[in-house]
Order: sequence, then structure tokens, then C-alpha cells
Amino acid sequence: MTDDAQTPQDEKKPDESRLIAERRAKLGELRGQGVAFPNDFRRRDLAGALQERYSDAEAWTAEALDAEAHEVAVAGRIMLKRVMGKASFVQVQDQSGRIQLFLQANTLGETYDAFKGWDVGDIIGARGVLTRTRTGELSVRVAELRLLTKSLRPLPDKFHGLADVEQRYRQRYVDLIVNPDAREVFVKRSAIVRALRAWLDGRDFLEVETPMMHYIPGGATARPFVTHHNALDLELYLRVAPELYLKRLVVGGLERVYEINRNFRNEGVSTRHNPEFTMLELYEAYVAYDEVMDLTESMIRDVAAQVMGTTTVEWDGQQIDLGPAFRRWSMADAVLEHNPEIAAADLRDVEAMRGHCGRLGIQVKSGHGWGKMLLELFEETVEHTLVQPTFITEHPVEVSPLSRASDANPGFTDRFELFIGGKELANGFSELNDPEEQAARFRAQVDAKEGGDDEAMHYDEDYIRALEVGLPPTGGLGVGIDRLVMMLTGTSSIRDVLLFPYMRPAAG
Repeated sequence: MTDDAQTPQDEKKPDESRLIAERRAKLGELRGQGVAFPNDFRRRDLAGALQERYSDAEAWTAEALDAEAHEVAVAGRIMLKRVMGKASFVQVQDQSGRIQLFLQANTLGETYDAFKGWDVGDIIGARGVLTRTRTGELSVRVAELRLLTKSLRPLPDKFHGLADVEQRYRQRYVDLIVNPDAREVFVKRSAIVRALRAWLDGRDFLEVETPMMHYIPGGATARPFVTHHNALDLELYLRVAPELYLKRLVVGGLERVYEINRNFRNEGVSTRHNPEFTMLELYEAYVAYDEVMDLTESMIRDVAAQVMGTTTVEWDGQQIDLGPAFRRWSMADAVLEHNPEIAAADLRDVEAMRGHCGRLGIQVKSGHGWGKMLLELFEETVEHTLVQPTFITEHPVEVSPLSRASDANPGFTDRFELFIGGKELANGFSELNDPEEQAARFRAQVDAKEGGDDEAMHYDEDYIRALEVGLPPTGGLGVGIDRLVMMLTGTSSIRDVLLFPYMRPAAG
């Protein structure tokens, strides 16, 4: 914005409650005149498109614009306002950006007098022709002006913005108005999801939708939310993952499927976790986990290049390079390298692993085997160090109830997790398609649940029945969309990539 629409920085902010009362009084006057909240103005032009089309100030001078007499109809929210006697400048904002309006008393007559009482935050419509001010600002010389929506609550001071972080999340509608960086994150998020869909559609994957309420929670080790269906008097669970339903579709002959949708897990809230979050899950028949790693790497790299225009991003102060081949590293080797005091022979020794965990202050439950303790050691000593893209492979069977066991390395599975910036972004594996082995693992999960593990899986008899019909060799992948958006946009908290993150209800 140029000096044409500036307001003094030292202007004192009036008491908010008084401002609201004043605005309500103005709305009362409009109601009395019968002109409150009209719906007969039609916008034809977006601010951003006009700014782009006429960006060349040398070519589109005021004289050139006057000669063309290009008439526009714009609408948006008043963001800045300066009244100067018989001429005024207003900056309005729509979804695409901002544009300046030039208002003259001799053109607008009584409307100009009414405009003086309008407030920052009001939504207006304007028709006129384009021009440039003396400072070169593209502007609309307004011939018709309408007040479309009276804003009753003042926007935050433009020089300080919405400074309270919690208030930004609770009042995202205000955050989006005053914080262009927040708007840009969500524009990028939408573009990322579109790019993922296009990438998969172009490789003959079929997008599907599976149930959000499950009779039996499954597909991940997580604590579910419980709800109740009144008509059927039935306990239901919000899904923790769509995996078991998607694999039923592969059994049915839909050999390449994916879903982008919400999952719900009754877990804590942090900068990385929200009780509801978005996942991409896909399954492809006749591939193994190493091919799924290839797919994951290519997809993330291609989407970054398309949406961000680069494969190098900055996340939490670290430069992330998605261009080179992602590292592939077994969990056992990673733990041994970061813990030289652990011998390779210790990895399958329950008592030795218990001692190593105790030395690091890791709490171990009585029922944990060496596989669970290996995972705990990895999460404590390795995970946070994986800044550049790294596939951690070969997870223990104990912590991978749906993964195919490794033929070459007993006790481990054909599974991977992708870590970037010290955070898990994706999880995939060769799917376990042996119904008898899957049934045995479900039973082990039931035992773990009865032993106090709230995140252990239930026994899903229908899924076993589906496997008995026959699941072809299949590879699967889950990608956390929220974390992928965080990485590509350089955002530190998951709340900054969720339009309405979970918040404890405000007091009072």
C-alpha cells in the first residue's frame, strides 16, 4: 500500500466494547433505512487478477488506463481507509489480494457522506474504472459504492496483528483476514493435496471412500474415540485408520486404491499431534515394500517441485534436500550406530535390552519383548537425528501387526517409515496376506490389550475372512498430510496447517 491509504501509527486503539456498541448503532440505522445486508451486488473482478494483468506500471500508465477506460466491479473487506475531505482512499481485500479504491465526493454524492461512517472490516462493493494515483498505485476510480456487510467487531490493530497465538487458532476467521502468511499456508495445503491426487490418478490409482465409523477399530495401534448409534443400540468407533477396509477392496479386485481423509485418535495434543488429522493411504497389488519406497520418494519429490517450485525447503531451521535419493537404513543398524555400547547380540536378548532401556530412563512394561524395546531405543536415540529424508526399514514383528514378516531376517518385517526433519512423515510395508498368521497376530494384540495396552488392536474376524478369500501380494503406504504440509511450508506446529485445530474450550 502506498501513502495514499496510510493511517497514523500512533493512533490509540479505542475500547473494543465501545467500538462494538457504536457499530451496532450504525447497523441499527441501516436497518431503519431498509438497506442492511443487501445481496444484489455482483463482483466481476478479483484484486489479484487485476494487479497481475496491469502490473507493468510503465506500460499501463494512468493515461493508458484512462484511454482504455476499463470498467471493473470489485468487492471485499475494507482493510485501510483514509478520508481527506472531498477525496478518500480505501484498500479492499478479497481472496486473491488487495486493491485500492479512489473515492470522490463530487462523483458519489450522498454515498460519499455515508462512506465516512463506514469502518475498517466492513465489506463493500465498488464499480468504476482503473487508474493510477500519483504514486503509481493501481486504483479503481469509483463511480458506484455499496456497503454489503456491516462488521460489528473491529479487526486487530494492523500494526500488531493477531499477536496472541491461541487467539489465532480459536478465531481462524480473523487470522485469515489479517495474516497473509496464514492464508498462504492453506492455499499451499490445497495445492499439495490436489497435486497428490493428480500424481496418483495419473498412475491409475482409484480414489475411494471408506467408512468413518467402525464396528471394530483397526488398521493402526492407537486408542480410538468411542461413540454410540442410538437406533441400533451399538457401540461404534471413529476410525483410527482406513487400512483394513482399503485392503478389503484389493481383495475385491481394485488393485490400486487410495483415500485422502480424516483419521481420529484419542491421544495427546502437541505441535505434532491433533486428535483428528488427514492421511493419504494407498495400496497396490503385486508390489513389495521397496517399490512402495520408490513410489513414496518420487511422489514427495514431484509434488514439492510442482507446488513449491523447488525440492529444497527449510524446516525448523534445517535445510531439507528432497532431490537426492533418500537414505535407506535398517532400524537395528541405526540403533547400533547411535548406541555403540549396545552389541548386535543384545538386540534379541530381552534382559539385555531391558538394561539398555533402563540406563536411558525408558519405561518398559513387563510384557514388552525385545522388538518393542528396540523401537523405544530408536525413538529415544535416533529419530530426532534424521533430518535429511531417511527410510528406516525392517521393524520388529512385535510392533508391526499388519506387516509381512521378512524372509531374510526372522523377527523383522518388510516395513519402512520415512523420517524428515526428525519427524515421521510416512509408514509403509509389504502387507501381511497370510490369514492364519494375521489371526495369530490379532490374538497377540488382544492379549496385549488385556494386559493394559490401550493402543493394541482388536480381533477383526471379517478382515480375516477377507484374507481367506485371498489378498494378492500387496504394498501399502500411509502419508501424514498435515506433516507433509508442515515440511513443505516450513511450519513448526501442526496447528498452523489445520484451519481449525483442536483447542480446549475457552473459559467462560
